[in-house]
Amino acid sequence: MGSLNPRLLGLFCLWAAGFSLCQCKDQSFLISSFRLSETWLRPYDWQYIRVDVPPWFSSMTLTFVSDIEISKGNIKQIPKSNLPLICLKDGSPPIPDISESYLDSSLSNFLVNGSFGGPQAIRVEQCIPFRKNVTVVLSNEQITSGVWYFGFFNGLGPARTQSKMINRGHAYMFRTNIIVQGCSSSAIWGQYCNQSIDMVTCSQSSTDKPNTTEGKELASNSSIFTEAENIMKCTNPIESSCLGYGEFSFYFLDVVNVASQFTIIATDFKFNQTSSANSSVVFNGIHLMCYARYNAMPLSTLYDYSADISRSPLIVKSPRIGRWYIAIQVVNRKREDTVIEENYPEGNMCFSFEWKVHECLSGKAGLNCSWEAHMLQRVPRRGSNTPSESYYLPIHEGALVEIDHDDFPLDGLLTNSSSQDSAWTYFFLDISQGAAGANMHVQLVSEAKLTYEVYSKHSGLASSDYWDYYVNSRSSINGSTILALNDSSERKINFYILYPKEGLWSFAVKHPPLTHHKQQTTMSINIVGCPKHCSSHGQCHYAVDESGGTFYSYCACDRDHGGFDCSNELVSHSGHVWQSIFLIASNAAAVLPAFLALRQKAFAEWVLFTSSGISSGLYHACDVGTWCALSFHVLQFMDFWLSFMAVVSTFVYMATISETSKRAIHTAVAIITALLAETGATKSRNIGLVIAIGTLGLFVAWLLEFSTSYRQTYCPQQWNLNMNERLRLAYSPSAPMERWQVYDM
Repeated sequence: MGSLNPRLLGLFCLWAAGFSLCQCKDQSFLISSFRLSETWLRPYDWQYIRVDVPPWFSSMTLTFVSDIEISKGNIKQIPKSNLPLICLKDGSPPIPDISESYLDSSLSNFLVNGSFGGPQAIRVEQCIPFRKNVTVVLSNEQITSGVWYFGFFNGLGPARTQSKMINRGHAYMFRTNIIVQGCSSSAIWGQYCNQSIDMVTCSQSSTDKPNTTEGKELASNSSIFTEAENIMKCTNPIESSCLGYGEFSFYFLDVVNVASQFTIIATDFKFNQTSSANSSVVFNGIHLMCYARYNAMPLSTLYDYSADISRSPLIVKSPRIGRWYIAIQVVNRKREDTVIEENYPEGNMCFSFEWKVHECLSGKAGLNCSWEAHMLQRVPRRGSNTPSESYYLPIHEGALVEIDHDDFPLDGLLTNSSSQDSAWTYFFLDISQGAAGANMHVQLVSEAKLTYEVYSKHSGLASSDYWDYYVNSRSSINGSTILALNDSSERKINFYILYPKEGLWSFAVKHPPLTHHKQQTTMSINIVGCPKHCSSHGQCHYAVDESGGTFYSYCACDRDHGGFDCSNELVSHSGHVWQSIFLIASNAAAVLPAFLALRQKAFAEWVLFTSSGISSGLYHACDVGTWCALSFHVLQFMDFWLSFMAVVSTFVYMATISETSKRAIHTAVAIITALLAETGATKSRNIGLVIAIGTLGLFVAWLLEFSTSYRQTYCPQQWNLNMNERLRLAYSPSAPMERWQVYDM
């Protein structure tokens, strides 16, 4: 048998090594891709993009290209009204200008790192200014799964929604490409899908009360076990896991229902040492650290909860619904009665752990499952402009409570408790998919002074310690995306949650015991388009994000107001009146050129100047909200077109050319200025273009006049086609001046 060629053998080894490396390095695949082609943002304009990130994703790559570069050094020098910004938010469209502190906090990470990236995790919202070319890769260690929204803004502040005659400022171009990649199996994880992860197995048992000494201690430290509680036991798939010093083991569990808490307990500790060191000394220096994180992979430096489960259990109260990941690591910590860490013998720490999820039975809620809970059913609102508008009513015995309006009485629904100073009642509702761009309106109205408190939380159980929003009759907390309308009589709790996240919401109402509760109170929860109906200073508009997955609403305010709900008065009433008077009356200046044109018997120019003044007055009267004779677009076109024509006609009138030439120039100018007024009437560059066109017309007219005079001076009066006769006349001594006669064309 002949020997193999050494070159062929070397090539085969290189191919095999490269193939195995490609197979092992990256096991991710493309989940989704969104590409937004070249888009222009006008002043105070904005756009949204929705990106769905599934639980098995590995990374999200954002490529952004723009025609402007804003660095960290000059970001504070640019007014916020002219600041082009990209914002990323979890669960709902971002509103970066809802408060000054909200924008400052969202920009703080950029001032440190210069982009979305970096070792830190993306918080609820993050913003960066426009960059010419930036590519950011966000791994599943930096962002959580779920729905993410990108917002692109050209200018912030209350004037963003104000009605304007002319939007002054720069328009910016951008394009973006968003790619989401995921792992092919739930057993692998990481940015390159090279980290193994195990799913714990669960079994449900009812009213599992602790009967061991360790369980009783846990119950006394966490919550009270009642007959209204279910406990779901989950254990690692391998009976005993073994880890060396510094090694990690990863697991995940899906919390599918509202839970009061979950606990992680480590049991069956064993240390398998490979040297003759004292095992008791080694065991005392070992710690089994447990890190838990919601919807993202935890690290030793990045987690939501942590505990040394070799000493005490990890307890997470009011956990959110979704996927929870835990990482368990064996660490050595130097103690006074142990040797230095470098002298520890080799070995593995073997252990088992138990994961318990505590859930309340139907109709009960709270950390001890002793309070009344009610599920609210969504009822679509008839005649609404968008399918997301609806209201919620309680379900009684599997059916909706028959009420012909959108509020319901709380009497009969509150928890009947007289043994404590206060009681709690819970309400749960679900925000449908695609409705994150609407607004949630919650209102409690009472006949007497309200002593209620309302706690709300998304995807979890709200309480006095765990909540996203808190409101009472006097104040509210977490004001970045909440709009509270305080009532001076304190008989009403009225607030909006702006752009609430999709999914389950819980509302915990803290109220006095029923023995002290005599007044009648009603409650209503509505999904509406715009808060406060745009404060009666604007109209509610609806749009769809670029991906087509979410409706969102916004207020288009009048000329005097702005802000998210048109509550910011930008121009006072008296200022608006004087502004309207001077703006409309200023068009009387067209009387002077019209009068001069009439005296010169330039009737065409007289008609043009008069029509321009009248159309401009009608346009400005409509723009300030006085009276609209025609549609706003028609009046705007007529105003700018006739103004352009008046400027050019003045230049043409100054030229002393024939009426035939003037008619030709007027026709060409009318076509050009009509195109300018229709495609970009308010652009400032049009003023320069119109003046340039008028100057060009005057220059062309001057050239025509000059050429006519030149022909009359240097050309013969008649054109003789006979060449011999022309030469004879030119050189005849009897007629020396004939050779200079003008040629008559």
